[in-house]
Amino acid sequence: MGFLAVVCGAAVVAYKLTVIPEPHPETVVQSTVFVDAEGSYLGRRGPVDRQEVPLSQVPRHVQDAVIAAENRSFRTDTGVSPRAIARAVWATVSGGAPQGGSTITQQYVKNALLSPERSLSRKAREALIAIKLDRTRDKDEILEGYLNTVYFGRGAAGVQAAARNYFDVAVKDLTVSQGAALASIVNIPSYYEKAGSDPKVTAKLRYRWEWVLDAMEAGGSITAAQRAEARFPAFRFYPPGGTEGQRQYLIDVASKEAADRLGITEDQLARGGYTVHTTFDLALQDATAESVKERTKGGSGGGRSGGKGGIRVHTAVVGIEPGDGAVRVLYGGADYARQPFNDAVSGAVEAGSVLDPFAGVRLGGPLRGLRDVTAPTPLRLASAYAAVAAEGVHAAPHTVARITREGRTVDTARAERRRVMDEKGVYVVTAQADGSGWGASEVGVPPAVDRAGVRGGGGAFLTAGAGGGITRRTVWSVGYDSRLTLAVALFADRAGAKEGTTVPAQLPNDPAPVGYAESLSRQIWDLAGGS
Repeated sequence: MGFLAVVCGAAVVAYKLTVIPEPHPETVVQSTVFVDAEGSYLGRRGPVDRQEVPLSQVPRHVQDAVIAAENRSFRTDTGVSPRAIARAVWATVSGGAPQGGSTITQQYVKNALLSPERSLSRKAREALIAIKLDRTRDKDEILEGYLNTVYFGRGAAGVQAAARNYFDVAVKDLTVSQGAALASIVNIPSYYEKAGSDPKVTAKLRYRWEWVLDAMEAGGSITAAQRAEARFPAFRFYPPGGTEGQRQYLIDVASKEAADRLGITEDQLARGGYTVHTTFDLALQDATAESVKERTKGGSGGGRSGGKGGIRVHTAVVGIEPGDGAVRVLYGGADYARQPFNDAVSGAVEAGSVLDPFAGVRLGGPLRGLRDVTAPTPLRLASAYAAVAAEGVHAAPHTVARITREGRTVDTARAERRRVMDEKGVYVVTAQADGSGWGASEVGVPPAVDRAGVRGGGGAFLTAGAGGGITRRTVWSVGYDSRLTLAVALFADRAGAKEGTTVPAQLPNDPAPVGYAESLSRQIWDLAGGS
């Protein structure tokens, strides 16, 4: 009796002296996610793939699935499982295999508040902190912390990142079947992360998924009808494909713009847990990249080297919404890993005759001095013709529509519009682009590179550039109407005399520059639903 009294007294003292520690720094660091105009996942920046979400954004069926899979007594227990603690102690004393079975509260304490060491003292401290946490914090607060820190495999820490990595949706959009699948993965995340690509892993996960759904039905979380309707979900393929490198061009531009808008550094943005809703049309972007790749197979276009004399041909594509400035397409290079420099945003491309339609027209605002620029960037050239399509109103190009954090909007884009030419000026540019002096050309039939245009179906197209014949240096193909302005630029370079430098080069005839630029711009235009 005296011994028991001493033990109980020691336990009470230990409990009183126990302090709930702050979460580890790595468990509170978040990444910033970038999505396209429709909300499709584009990529992320940050040291850890994690984004915090309030429990109110996690569907109840997802919460219940995790509880069914990991700790069915969570809503009513004291934060610990005496039986699981006894098993763990015996395993440690006897030298047996480590034992699991911890409650959700204990798992949260272990993952977020304590070190991962395995010892009796750490297990005892984990239990004391879990009990104190359960007595001083609301169950929902504990569950929120757990769901935001537990590892789901595929590099995803927390349920929001897991929803993106496995199903390409936000956590609030997870279905009953998807939520049960994620809950099933928590058990052995490093193994189950291959679900969808490894048949053996997928079959084993499906068995556990069925078990979780049965537990949810038995506990009243879902109805018998919901259980019967549940279908094993489709997963994003793992590991991911090779499109991530191409998308880094987009993330680079959007990251800089978002950081500038918030008045913070890009590093602070990456660690801030933001969601950057970009203006990009990801489906159109991927189709553009595929179109460039198809047209340059065996040749030297799209940023590939291998032409005569080591010539490398670059393709840059920009698609802007006139009157708004939203950038829908931004193809800045074929391989970000080999060329992080974005040709579409920063590449100086000799204009040649592509600016001739603006001759004699008074330009103001951002277009003032445009005709004096010998080598504009594709982005600036596209924005100039977008102003023509918008009846003389220039809208500053932007790639970020809005920025959110934990479900709250912290910044929204406002189009910066300014009239840069009057009605007469718009008429003159349009007339000079497809009127006198501009002969019609069929796509794929190379005309004189410095004088070719076509208009019809509600949109205007023109092809122009610098040089002609076998001395072509650049080719531009521009299409525009009130809905979209599209600019395709083709230029070349080769290694300079000094190591690491390049110098301009003439465009090779493989692929045929004019036909290539025109056919590419027409295909992208058609993919975008142009007239």
